[in-house]
Amino acid sequence: MDKERAQKFLWRVVEDVGTGLCGALCYIGDKLGIFKAMVGAGPLTAEELALKTGLNERYIREWLGAMATAEYVEYDSATEKYLLPEEHAGPLGNEESPVFVGGFFQMLVPLVSAAPQVAEAFRSGTGVSQSAYPPEFFAALERGTAPKFKHKLLKEWLPALPEVRAKLESGGSALDVGCGSGLASITLARAFPKAHVFGYDNHPGSIERAKANARAAGVADRVSFDVIDGTQLPTGRFDFISTFDVVHDAVDPMGLLTAIRKALAADGTYIMLEMNASAKVEENMTPRGRMLYAISTLYCMTTSLAEGGPGIGALMGEPKARELAAAAGFTHFRRLAEDPFNVVYELKV
Repeated sequence: MDKERAQKFLWRVVEDVGTGLCGALCYIGDKLGIFKAMVGAGPLTAEELALKTGLNERYIREWLGAMATAEYVEYDSATEKYLLPEEHAGPLGNEESPVFVGGFFQMLVPLVSAAPQVAEAFRSGTGVSQSAYPPEFFAALERGTAPKFKHKLLKEWLPALPEVRAKLESGGSALDVGCGSGLASITLARAFPKAHVFGYDNHPGSIERAKANARAAGVADRVSFDVIDGTQLPTGRFDFISTFDVVHDAVDPMGLLTAIRKALAADGTYIMLEMNASAKVEENMTPRGRMLYAISTLYCMTTSLAEGGPGIGALMGEPKARELAAAAGFTHFRRLAEDPFNVVYELKV
């Protein structure tokens, strides 16, 4: 046995345990607004941060110690002050930032809480149904996906589809399948007042949340949300259809894509957003791959298997997306856009 290698691996395990537990503290920091309180505040002592947040100083001091050792904040031993660097503010404390990750922190507790049920699924080969996850998980999904709708949908993806923009500007129709809390549909309704915008999802709780979000955004009269299975869509109706992180955890991905193809109007366009990852393990040896395999096991794959689906999982990869698209009858498939986490495909009949 290589003792040096064994020791190195032991410390890697310690690091991973610490990372997992640090995630729980990041959940607390996000939930209680501690990160946000540190944005632009300059160096703070534990006492000053406790006063600023109205929280207990002893807990704040221990929390800051964890954040300092994780290198989320900087610590000056001479002054005993902690600083959230400007470069860290976007991901941790600025809800409007394109790189904000608070939704992922919020997702940690409900995902880890599902682990005992997922463990049983390892034995049975079935899964954990979507209904088993608490409302907080779906609220976390909303926050986690919000940056791409705020910063990508209108500024990057639709500008690459001028024919879609023209149709929506002139009163065309758009549908987001698996719409969740409705952020994509609401974004389109705001941007294209003449368009007819719809959002369908088979999760009743998400549709209720979407309707509430539409009312809050002042577009409830321009966007319609309904509990509808994505494999049961009206034929030839929509100029633009989208799915965002939906196909890889669908119960019937072939049925879904076939229904979308049939639901498109003549010259309609479908965009499919999926994880920017490979189906090959050796190509996912990255921090992103580590995170996606974990999320896929704890949610994406298991919710599909729970309903008798194939459980494709988050690391579907482009070859599988192309395979499904071709089998569903799409003849045009191109990689429209990508970022470190997502890839967007354009599909046409």
